[in-house]
Amino acid sequence: MSDIKRPEKLLFPTEKIFMKWRNTWPIGAGLRNLGNTCYMNSVLQCLTYTAPLANYLLTREHSKTCVQRGFCMMCVMQNHVTEILGHPEGVIKPLPIYNGVHNIAGHFIQGRQEDAHEFLRYAVDALQQACLRDYDSQDMSTKATSLIHRVFGGDLRSQVMCLNCFGESNTFDKFMDLQLDIKNSNSVTEALKEYVKPEELGEHCYKCSKCNEMVMATKTLSIKRPSNVLTLSLNRFDVFSENKISKMVAYPEIIYIRPYTSEPNGEPITYRLYAVLVHAGNTCDSGHYYCYVKAPNGKWYNMNDQSVSLVDKKTVLRQQAYLLFYIRFNDDQKRSEPATSTQATLYSQKPVISKSAVFGTDPMVKVI
Repeated sequence: MSDIKRPEKLLFPTEKIFMKWRNTWPIGAGLRNLGNTCYMNSVLQCLTYTAPLANYLLTREHSKTCVQRGFCMMCVMQNHVTEILGHPEGVIKPLPIYNGVHNIAGHFIQGRQEDAHEFLRYAVDALQQACLRDYDSQDMSTKATSLIHRVFGGDLRSQVMCLNCFGESNTFDKFMDLQLDIKNSNSVTEALKEYVKPEELGEHCYKCSKCNEMVMATKTLSIKRPSNVLTLSLNRFDVFSENKISKMVAYPEIIYIRPYTSEPNGEPITYRLYAVLVHAGNTCDSGHYYCYVKAPNGKWYNMNDQSVSLVDKKTVLRQQAYLLFYIRFNDDQKRSEPATSTQATLYSQKPVISKSAVFGTDPMVKVI
């Protein structure tokens, strides 16, 4: 395959994705820890402050047409984001998500510490499946045009090159985040360089279709189609042990990923940091998770369960990061233009707060 297959159908139009906040909301509510739910709270806060996702959820468009009986991750997240942003200086109990965790990740157990990255992957997948409920029979390229995949998803190219005839073979895979090996890297930039570094395959590991024999070859990963939101997972936990890689790994506020793409000499592709998720502790099944998010008003906050505190950017950039969330900000001009009058009304409305207190709103707690 020389290129990515074109979709047969477009599920969600790109012009309805707004990369910038449609309103400068202040920081929203903190989240009550319901018993070892810091992993969940941290991920939910990072998702809440993902502008293109929140912008859509605040329109409440999904629930207007959703016919799902029972648990729907899109409907739950729509209500969650609305409640969070509608309760500045408050504390929310995320009960619908807590009670539905088995619908998100069947093997997760209430009250048990879970891995934040694993929960993120299952949560994003649950959002994706909610968007695809009526499109199960569609091809993979069509499914990649859903709202969720347009926000978080991209394409990777795996290229194998025969070192005998220098013929190339390409395959493509979808991704929602990139997992970076940090054992031999002291910065995200170094880890990305390692990610796209050619890997030598064994002498008898690849059969070249042109040479018609087993040959020496190299395999190289690269980003074929960059995502709008770039989520980087720093592999701090050893697969074969419970030991954690606790060293500091430097990460920038602005990151340029063009060098790590399949066309490394093109126009710059630039991202800006908007959330950092941190794990404090020595093993993957213990410790504590919290995060830092950039609010719609441009200020950074530490979100530590119910505690919400204003911090400076220097503090954000010197954490022992586990997950990094970047948003692309050099998109085409159309995405940067002001919304139409109808869209502006939709995106500037104050969140509608449920009077039924579905999320168990606590009395207002002042931001530290």
